[in-house]
Amino acid sequence: MASRLHAFNRFELKYLVPVEQAAEIRDELAERMDRDLHSPVGGYGVWSLYYDTPQLRFYWEKIEGLKFRRKLRIRHYGNLDGVTDASPVCVEIKQRVNRVTQKRRITLPYGVARQLCDGRELVNHSAKESAFVQEVLELIVRLNLQPTAITGYQREALVGRAADTGLRVTFDRRVRGRDRDFDFGIATPENRFTIPPHLSVMEIKVNERTPHWITDLAARRNLNLVRISKYVQSIEAFGLAPRSVFHVDEADYPPPTPTEEQPPQGRPAQHDAPWKVGAQ
Repeated sequence: MASRLHAFNRFELKYLVPVEQAAEIRDELAERMDRDLHSPVGGYGVWSLYYDTPQLRFYWEKIEGLKFRRKLRIRHYGNLDGVTDASPVCVEIKQRVNRVTQKRRITLPYGVARQLCDGRELVNHSAKESAFVQEVLELIVRLNLQPTAITGYQREALVGRAADTGLRVTFDRRVRGRDRDFDFGIATPENRFTIPPHLSVMEIKVNERTPHWITDLAARRNLNLVRISKYVQSIEAFGLAPRSVFHVDEADYPPPTPTEEQPPQGRPAQHDAPWKVGAQ
């Protein structure tokens, strides 16, 4: 059996920017970067089911800024319409070691991933995948991990050219989540925005150092670094931890039609919504 295991290390910088400004930055970056081959026009959906202890250990490790911390999640790329047990998903351990973000994941059919993470059963795997699968199962059993929150958003991604190989910039908008209905295939999930819908999360990801022209762009546009976690935002928005700060029902802000993507001249930007960054 061919290995389905992938691992990589990255440094990550995050910014919160208004959606309109994010579009401008994306267009400027496109002059020196290429669109990710997996990122169609308008982006693609990213949905993650996070596991945590009943005491929210992973949440509090993030809040307290531990230099070594981990999270376990099942991630699906694309729309959730038509998700079945045969749909490919990633079982992933994301961990932070000092300033470096490390990800290790295995691609499995959704039904098999749930068998591993929810059923706590050892699933078929190759010899190269054994250590990772055993680590996932050990984490789940030892810490009594359980489904805790789902996050979802629309992502557009750019990748570096030539000398900037390893550079990746993503723009995540319509960041939302839920604290129940943890099956990806559920027909009518009730999501809430966990980050105000007029804001986009811009992430710069590099293997080693950030190109100087990227830092110049951030300085010129007065972008401020933030410490923000989509998982933390979901925990807080649903009152699962006492730092709850913000939520908006998804139905209150439906996706824009193509003619609404660019606001008409004179329309005031919705930048006055109350906001506080979780884990800041």
